[in-house]
Amino acid sequence: MKRLPQTVVQITILAVTAVFTTFAFEDGPPLTAAEIMMRVAENQDREQKARTQFVYEETVHRVMRNKDGKLLREEYRTFTVIPSAKGTEKKPQSVKGRYWKKGKYVPFEGEPVPQTGLNIVFDDYNDSQTKDGIDKDLFPLTSDEQKKYTFELTGERVIRERPVYRIQFRPADRHDYGWTGEALIDKEEFQPVSVYTQLSRRLPLAVRTMLGTDVPGLGFSVQYARVDKDLWFPATYGTEFGLHALFLLNRTFTESVENKNFRRATAESRIEFGNNPQ
Repeated sequence: MKRLPQTVVQITILAVTAVFTTFAFEDGPPLTAAEIMMRVAENQDREQKARTQFVYEETVHRVMRNKDGKLLREEYRTFTVIPSAKGTEKKPQSVKGRYWKKGKYVPFEGEPVPQTGLNIVFDDYNDSQTKDGIDKDLFPLTSDEQKKYTFELTGERVIRERPVYRIQFRPADRHDYGWTGEALIDKEEFQPVSVYTQLSRRLPLAVRTMLGTDVPGLGFSVQYARVDKDLWFPATYGTEFGLHALFLLNRTFTESVENKNFRRATAESRIEFGNNPQ
């Protein structure tokens, strides 16, 4: 019997070893939804400090329509988001828009922004306790928020050539007015790729019938972008909901947010923030 060449033997051994290593890795116990989200929470908690090292630009577009879809008001705002010791500060750069009045659209630009009829007031400047501009109670990602939810692994898919877990969530207490939805989690870095939420329950019947008030369709979505290794930021964020109030008002509100131009904060940006009064 002829002996195989040494090179062939070595290649064969490497190939067999690789196969067994692959099977050993794949045959390990699969992670549960709770374990996946626990790793996400660890990353989110750890990244709070890292996120304060970045400056970025934010564009906000808001629209209000009446019940038949007619545009009543829209506005665009731009901000530079600068880190602080506790969270972020949004420095306004521009604001412009238009509103419907007496049969025509009236444009506006700059401060002060005109207030016309019903307006939903958004607190654009109070992000002092968030590191990425997103209220932490909107999405069950941090360890504190995850205590309020139960999770279920429903499958896997590929997003932008990266495999992700599909995780559904709902309030642990079914009587709670929390959020239900789905999170797509990057399998390699255990970071959120996107999260979709909606209210887990409608407003109480008494509120809807006696006060004639409801917010149907209230929900949020956020898409994340990989800014650095093991560091992801919300890149786009949106919400749309109806508002029915006191049997008389019927409006639809939408908000979309885009974050871009992420860059590490320089000494100048930190000094600039520090010179502003709290």
